[in-house]
Amino acid sequence: MAPILITGANGFVGTALCTALRGRAIPIVAATRHGHNPGEIAVGELDGATDWRAALAGCGTVIHLAARVHMMDDHVADPLQAYRQVNVEATLQLARQAVEAGVRRFVFVSSVKVNGESTTGRAPYSGADMPQPRDPYGQSKMEAEAALFALARETSLEVVVVRPPLVYGPGVRANYLNLLKLVRKGVPLPLGAVKGRRSMVSLDNLVDLLIRCAQHPAARGGVFMVSDGADLTVAELVSLMASALGKRVTLVPVPPALLYALAGLAGKQGVADRLLGSLQVDIAHTRERLEWAPVVAPQVAVATTVAHFLTTEGQKQ
Repeated sequence: MAPILITGANGFVGTALCTALRGRAIPIVAATRHGHNPGEIAVGELDGATDWRAALAGCGTVIHLAARVHMMDDHVADPLQAYRQVNVEATLQLARQAVEAGVRRFVFVSSVKVNGESTTGRAPYSGADMPQPRDPYGQSKMEAEAALFALARETSLEVVVVRPPLVYGPGVRANYLNLLKLVRKGVPLPLGAVKGRRSMVSLDNLVDLLIRCAQHPAARGGVFMVSDGADLTVAELVSLMASALGKRVTLVPVPPALLYALAGLAGKQGVADRLLGSLQVDIAHTRERLEWAPVVAPQVAVATTVAHFLTTEGQKQ
């Protein structure tokens, strides 16, 4: 069995993916920028000149996770060019060298942000929808997808695209972690009247789908949405967190319009959108074409995330 090259192997998703593949006795090659950990191949900074050849040697499949990730406050002079350098130029360089190395399949981890930012008032996003990215990150991921499919039409490379929504699990950061900390403190939260639903995907479910995309014959040429299969309101998510923490939580029913107004005054409109609005994905196509279903329920995934959080916080004290 030819190894699978994992880029971004030391990242949040990459670490979990490498662990899962090793657990299934699937050989891997782990590529990272600097190669700090044993067994990793260093490829240096990511751009259109990155040399991936040593990492690609002998591999039959690539799962490409390495990216310039989305940032709420991006202070570079030209954010779109910064994203393009890593997410488009480095990706296409990898794909071209993968073709030269005889790689058969290229699984590209994109983002739901290619579809857009909100499904409030509309149907959940699907892979067949017209892309409508609203920020430089989503734009760069859309451009990378288009470049990969163009290369696939000219070569024998099988391109597969996966668009995750928010990914959570042990070690999660950013807004999910901030919310978890608030729930642990027992702070009353003004979220009782929020009805927006969010699709999320646990590490276990995303990793399982990525492995399926690397192996399933029908994955070739597909664009696949992924989630836990059960979309939650923020109140439902908070309740799951509180249950796993063994805490009681008070959810105050403040009108969402008021919360939006207050967030705007505080310059936190983006945070409000993620807490109050809907962003849902339709995974029916993924289920049917790949004969796949989420392997972990949200209740279990949230509990696992909370357990890791408590262990980590305990070690800090």
